[in-house]
Amino acid sequence: MDLYDDGNMILKEIQTLEGHTDRVWSLAWNPATATSPVFASCSGDKTVRIWEQTPSTRLWHCKAVLEETHTRTVRSCAWSPSGKLLATASFDATTSIWENISGDFECVSTLEGHENEVKSVSWNASGSFLATCSRDKTVWIWEVMPGNEFECASVLQGHTQDVKMVKWHPTMDVLFSCSYDNTVKVWAEDGTGDWHCVQTLGESNNGHSSTVWALSFNAEGDRMVTCSDDLTLKIWETDVGRMVLGDDHAPWEGIIASGAADDGLRFFLENKDGLVDGPSYKLLLKREKAHNMDINSVQWGPGETRLLASTSDDGKIKIWELATLT
Repeated sequence: MDLYDDGNMILKEIQTLEGHTDRVWSLAWNPATATSPVFASCSGDKTVRIWEQTPSTRLWHCKAVLEETHTRTVRSCAWSPSGKLLATASFDATTSIWENISGDFECVSTLEGHENEVKSVSWNASGSFLATCSRDKTVWIWEVMPGNEFECASVLQGHTQDVKMVKWHPTMDVLFSCSYDNTVKVWAEDGTGDWHCVQTLGESNNGHSSTVWALSFNAEGDRMVTCSDDLTLKIWETDVGRMVLGDDHAPWEGIIASGAADDGLRFFLENKDGLVDGPSYKLLLKREKAHNMDINSVQWGPGETRLLASTSDDGKIKIWELATLT
C-alpha cells in the first residue's frame, strides 16, 4: 500500500507525557537511538527532561531531569550526531553542553558570549561545529575542540532583529538562520575560515512577509520548509549557494508536519496530480485541538518510524503515530 497516496490515514495519540511545570518549548530526538528511541525536551521551567521508551511496553518515561544549571527558560536543545552530547540554549544567555557519562548527564561546558536570550542551537552533520542564535541579532559558530572545549569561530551579523532559529544543512557545512526580520539567511565559509552571508531569502524573492519562526530539511537536504507568522509554510529547493522557491519537479517523498497557535496539527503531502505550475502540496490530515494551548514544536522520530512528538504551552508533550487505516 502506498502510505502517502491513498489518503486513508489516521493520527493516533500514543501517550501524553507530563512532568514539566511550565510551557514546553522544544524537543530533540537522539539520532543514535533509533532502535530504542530517546528524546530531550526543554521548558520554561528551566529544566531539560530526557525521555526513553520502554521496549517491552513501548510506553515512555522520564529517564533524567537536567536542572540547577540554567537560571531562565531553556528554549532549544540539540543532540550531537553521535548522540553523546546534548546542547541546551537558554534565555539566561548561555548554552550548556551535557555529556551522558554512564547513564548520568553532566554539564561539561558552558558557552557564553551572547548579550541576551539564546533562542536556538544546532550541530553540523559531522559534529565539528555548533551554531547558536540570540535576541541580540547575532549568530555564533563554535568550533568543537578536544576535551569538550568550544572555541568561537565566527560571530555573524546580518539580521536586523531577533534570530529565532539556526539549522545546519544535513550534509554540508552551510548554515541557515531565520529571524523576526522576516528573512532566512544562508551562511557559508569562504575557504579561509571566514563565514559570510551568501544569500538572503526575503519577501522580494518569494519569501515570507512576517517573522520566520522555524525551518527544517528533508534527509537528503534538497528541500527545505520554512514556517512563518504570515500563516504559511514555504517549500524551497536547495542547491546550496543557489535556492529557488518552487522551481523543481523532483518529488519530496515525505510528509510535512506543522503545529501552530491554533492548537492544531496539520500534515501536508506533495500533490502529484498535476505539475503544470510546479509542485503543490495538499492537506493530508489535520487534528484540531491536539493540545490545549499553542503548539511550539513538532518533530518526526528518527529512522523509518511514523512517530511524531509535539510540545505545547500547556506543559505537555504528546507522542503520536501516523498510521494507515486497516
